[in-house]
Amino acid sequence: MATMIKFIAWDNENGFYLYNVQDAYDTLSGFVKYDDGNNAEYDEDCFGSFLDNKRYAVEQFIGLKDVNGKDIYVGDVLKTESGRIQIVDKGVLASDRDNIISGFYANNINDDKPHTFSYDDEIIGNVHENPELLEENK
Repeated sequence: MATMIKFIAWDNENGFYLYNVQDAYDTLSGFVKYDDGNNAEYDEDCFGSFLDNKRYAVEQFIGLKDVNGKDIYVGDVLKTESGRIQIVDKGVLASDRDNIISGFYANNINDDKPHTFSYDDEIIGNVHENPELLEENK
């Protein structure tokens, strides 16, 4: 089964997420959703308009689910089975003269090192709605 490529966007002005912003088309209703599944209201005419707008922080689904079956996105805060608190991020993990390894990783808050994911990881919040999780665990 192929992994679905999908995105959410944090609205910095209004303080909520919009879901499936990759499906935005000509401000037509029914494609972009609120968290509760209702149709969202937005002024952007396509996905690129979300990406190019500082009003939004667009975050990608990483293709994995947490221990409770919830989709994991960049910006989510995870708790590992051992109690570590991690932030989901993307970028270059390692590079040398011949290879660049990039992708999604979980960044430990207390040691700032990238780690792999586990099916036991649990989403406990995200960087926008729960910034206190980042401060509590440093």
